[in-house]
Amino acid sequence: MIQFPKNFYWGSATSATQSEGAAHKDGKGESIWDLWYRKEPYKFYNKIGPEDTTKIYENYKEDVKLLKQTGHNSFRTSISWARLIPEGNGEINQKAVDFYRNYFSSIKKEGITLFVNLFHFDMPSSLQEIGGWTNKDVVEYYANYADKAFELFGDIVDRWFTFNEPIVHVEEQYLNQNHYPMEVDPKKAVQSAFNSQLASAKAIEKFRKHNLDSKIGIVLNLTPAYPRSQNPSDLKAARIADLFQCKSFLDPSIHGGYPKELVEIISKYNLMPEYNDEELDIIKNNRIDFLGVNYYQPLRVKENPYEMKSDAIVMPEYFFTPYIMPGRRINKYRGWEIYPDAVYDIAINIRDNYNNIEWLMTENGMGVEDELRFKENGQIQDDYRIEFIKEHLEFLHKGIEAGSNCVGYHLWTFIDCWSWLNAYKNRYGLVELDLETQERTIKKSGNWFKELSKNNGF
Repeated sequence: MIQFPKNFYWGSATSATQSEGAAHKDGKGESIWDLWYRKEPYKFYNKIGPEDTTKIYENYKEDVKLLKQTGHNSFRTSISWARLIPEGNGEINQKAVDFYRNYFSSIKKEGITLFVNLFHFDMPSSLQEIGGWTNKDVVEYYANYADKAFELFGDIVDRWFTFNEPIVHVEEQYLNQNHYPMEVDPKKAVQSAFNSQLASAKAIEKFRKHNLDSKIGIVLNLTPAYPRSQNPSDLKAARIADLFQCKSFLDPSIHGGYPKELVEIISKYNLMPEYNDEELDIIKNNRIDFLGVNYYQPLRVKENPYEMKSDAIVMPEYFFTPYIMPGRRINKYRGWEIYPDAVYDIAINIRDNYNNIEWLMTENGMGVEDELRFKENGQIQDDYRIEFIKEHLEFLHKGIEAGSNCVGYHLWTFIDCWSWLNAYKNRYGLVELDLETQERTIKKSGNWFKELSKNNGF
């Protein structure tokens, strides 16, 4: 039997936008997802928007009971900035305060450790209109929002996160056009990245002043960059990919500063953000207590063999290109490679290069399309999900045995949730959601997860 350390956190993660529903209810302000869906609903799978997500806003009392029934001793969700402060800055929405206090308190009453994240891709649309993360004023508004959240919910929340996967909103808003406002502007991408890191540090600074009996961290999606070969050009491509994808937020969050080579690259191509020494000091002096790590797939890269035009837009592909490894295992529904070995590599990297900081796996999971195919006697028999979790836990355990300071594992996700442009195309949950009836049914994996938590291993 594979046994995990005592008091290991077993649970799952979701976000406000992906689970709450009630996108326009009880005074909630508009987020960029509400705005985008209103403008271009055809871009969302089956035209399902954020109004029709899992509706935890209405069903949280029953859903929290399902947390217990599926073995959760911990759970992560987020606060909707636009629900709490509808305009992003200014007046507090009291109905939102009441909802979150009731929701969070019900989780705590079940003896479940509560992790709460402050930002999960859901910028209030009123703030996006003035530039979102490219605007320093928004950094201050976020710090004020974080300060208010600590004041309102600090007595309930056990652990806080400032951001979930900040590299994603940077890339998808200003490089890849998968998040609103769908621009291609590397200069804005770099400014957004710096401002997001500064905002994280300012939130931590606010957190320290409250003297709460809790910890604060950041959730980063760490995708190890594996080179196609040991050729120097492929190795260089992997090193630069790691600078962009991992170190750009990992180093300032833990070490308090940016890698020299990353700064040199950004400077060489005239992409340096607006910043000052005071801001660098804020980042240096306000580091995380612990780290959340999301992992789904590896990043395999090779050299870019082509010479770029002198006036070409400087994109990540300028320095490396994706490499599709022959014979790879793949989740065909999501198009992602399945490579659990990377979990061990992440664990050792944190141990050796990041002060062996306390960390937990905050997301890992498998999305599958049309899961009703696997329904027998009223229950989805998702053995594929159980095997996926087992494989990743084996490598996580190996990393822990080697001394990496991992304290928990959170699956994505609890109840089948809405997944941005993909809506409900792929299902990830331990609990099935019937979109028409809103009925919740525990899958085979949900029963297995309860045993995993009970036995602290498998």
